[in-house]
Amino acid sequence: MPKESHVRWFEDIRLKDIPAVGGKTASLGELYALLAADGGRVPDGFALTAGAYREVLAAAGAVDKLRRLLADLDHRDVSLLAERAAAARHLVYEATGNPNLCREIAAAYRALETKYGAGVAVAVRSSATAEDLPTASFAGQHESFLNVRGEAEVIEACRRCLASIFTDRAIVYRIDNGFDHFKVALSVGVMKMVRADLAASGVIFTLDTESGFRDVVFITGAWGLGENIVQGKVDPDEFYVHKLTFRQGYHAVLSRTLGGKQMRLVYAGGRSGATTRNVRTSRAARERFCLTDAEVLDLAGYAIRIEEHYSGLAGQPTPMDIEWAKDGEDGRLYIVQARPETVASQRAPGAFETYSLKGTGAVLATGRAVGEKIASGKVRIVADAHDLTVFQPGEVLVAEATSPDWEPVMKTAAAIVTNHGGRTCHAAIVARELGVPAVVGAEGAVEKLATGRVVTVSCADGEVGKVYDGKLLYEVTRVASGTLPRPRTAIMVNLGNPELAYHTAMLPNDGVGLARMEFIINEHIGVHPMALVHPEKIASRTARATIARLVRNYTRPTDFFVEKLAEGVGTIAAAFYPRPVIVRLSDFKTNEYASLIGGAAFEPKEENPMLGFRGASRYSHPAYAAGFALECQALARVRNEMGLTNLRVMVPFCRRVAEGKQVIETMAQNGLKQGDNGLEIYVMCEIPNNVVQIDAFSRLFDGFSIGSNDLTQLTLGVDRDSEIVAFDFDERDPGMLEMLRLAVTGAKRNHRHIGICGEAPANYPEIAQFLAGLGIDSISVNAASLLRTFAAVHEAEQQIVAAASLAAK
Repeated sequence: MPKESHVRWFEDIRLKDIPAVGGKTASLGELYALLAADGGRVPDGFALTAGAYREVLAAAGAVDKLRRLLADLDHRDVSLLAERAAAARHLVYEATGNPNLCREIAAAYRALETKYGAGVAVAVRSSATAEDLPTASFAGQHESFLNVRGEAEVIEACRRCLASIFTDRAIVYRIDNGFDHFKVALSVGVMKMVRADLAASGVIFTLDTESGFRDVVFITGAWGLGENIVQGKVDPDEFYVHKLTFRQGYHAVLSRTLGGKQMRLVYAGGRSGATTRNVRTSRAARERFCLTDAEVLDLAGYAIRIEEHYSGLAGQPTPMDIEWAKDGEDGRLYIVQARPETVASQRAPGAFETYSLKGTGAVLATGRAVGEKIASGKVRIVADAHDLTVFQPGEVLVAEATSPDWEPVMKTAAAIVTNHGGRTCHAAIVARELGVPAVVGAEGAVEKLATGRVVTVSCADGEVGKVYDGKLLYEVTRVASGTLPRPRTAIMVNLGNPELAYHTAMLPNDGVGLARMEFIINEHIGVHPMALVHPEKIASRTARATIARLVRNYTRPTDFFVEKLAEGVGTIAAAFYPRPVIVRLSDFKTNEYASLIGGAAFEPKEENPMLGFRGASRYSHPAYAAGFALECQALARVRNEMGLTNLRVMVPFCRRVAEGKQVIETMAQNGLKQGDNGLEIYVMCEIPNNVVQIDAFSRLFDGFSIGSNDLTQLTLGVDRDSEIVAFDFDERDPGMLEMLRLAVTGAKRNHRHIGICGEAPANYPEIAQFLAGLGIDSISVNAASLLRTFAAVHEAEQQIVAAASLAAK
């Protein structure tokens, strides 16, 4: 070997050095320099260059032997692949025993000992010269070794790392992605270990990994070393931070999800052979987040800086995949890797694809949804590599967790289901890259499902993925955004489920015309707010126990309600920011409120809840005023602490002008003062009195949204839920059309915003034309009707223009 050094230290490495040290280590050098001013947020280390790999192979005469091994390889022959790969690894391992190379590694390790102390533990990680590029992740293809100590062990780990360039999975990956085996070389990065075994670690993405939505930072974490998250052995904690408002100085956590964190990977403590081991996480540790809010925000700040830096280097937006670790000895957070994100960010812009189930069936298992697709197939339980040999293309792969070695089979699966794992585990990463729907962290799926059973895997309904019994019908809608007509009338979307917010926000729309607060309360909180204010009034022992479990990590029970509601509303507001999001205050009826946990103790029994104690009548009433105060606190947090001032508030079912005035005063007393920081308060126009007295209501409210369902029901005197008279429920009735005309023209007369948040314009083109002709400001429909509504409203506007032109002649 030549005498020049094949060791490069992080401080001397930048991204331009990828040909010498590979993508992973080049990125570490770039990060080391970027974060140096923050007191060294990247642990120090060195790289063994790719030149060393090439030269020892040449010196040992191994290259020609490797070429012969791989020249006629059919990588689909699993047995032959394993045999040839093992032989190739042996050749590389023997070649890397070169004495000069070993001496260089030993000398560099001794230098690290000088800085950090004798016997310092290091991570030894592979870094391919074609690795971590925007077009290919190479994730998990090569080996890494943690908690390596001493010269001999570091040399051994480096040799095994270099040999891992010919793992079975790496060979297949290169073939499938068009990489020449001999144009890819391996470097090795050796970095001081962060004592995350005593604290926590995880992964950060500077976008939402499912939808590709780019305005959030997505952080995952678990106790111990980070390999468990990557391998899908634990369900991590998850956090979101909104980039746009963070940059404006609003440093707030947008949402939090507590993960199971079932195991923690720690140092093996000198056990023979193994350098790390898994131990069960204590119940107390499982039930608390592995990061404080302040730490989440620190990581978000680093992630945003890193993304901005790499985007500047690339000359284009570059979402990042970042690894972090917290040191349990010094208590500091460290960035230990960053690479361009290679899946969600690479999706072709401008095309929209939505999946929707058209049937239903028994739900056999649920977990975290990965991807937003639906697929059906026969189950194949995979317990080990032997089961992979009988796996048939189009089957649903079900396992405890997946391994990089399984990737050749995973790409043939219709869907993937795992017992464990979060949205950054191996199964999730590979499923996204392959475009295969996956449900991860579906506890008990292996036990509940059986090989040969036909199931449907649906990831199209938000964060919760479901495995249904049987083959269900589903529909796929594909539209190129460039073909969509954009009408003058604003087309908004109705949305209640925060889990669908990021995906829905990427569809063509002008904001949210109706965000239903009651969906968030029902699905994400589940408890009656008054039961949290006065838990002593709850008679049910079961309800008391359930509430105690839900609020166990909060100082006060009411804090649970405020935080969860703020997270749900905030997620929707952040997804559409800065477009307007109109959130409707709670509009449960008394029977619906009573069905919430603890609700029976606080709700009267009414003969006709539809016309009873609902909407505005509740907010100042002693029976609910304290609960309404919690709603206001949550919305104030979204606007004032999260900085999401695009949030507008709408009052439902406001019967009288005096009632509207009282509600506005009550809101001001609870931190939501009309006009402060641009706060606009709307009212639902859904009672005939709202139309009749629209001038008086306009003096109170900033805008109106026509609730066509209730307005039609009350105008025609028809119970839309009655099978006997429901046929009379028709928004096209002449009387109803007159109500719509009076509402729109009245709001226009008073210079107030007026929209409609019902499906009538989507279902009936003639109503869309009628409203467009009146000059309505916005039409808001469910996401499934968006594309159809764009076309209907645009056509209606064109007809109006044509009619006006004809009349002018």
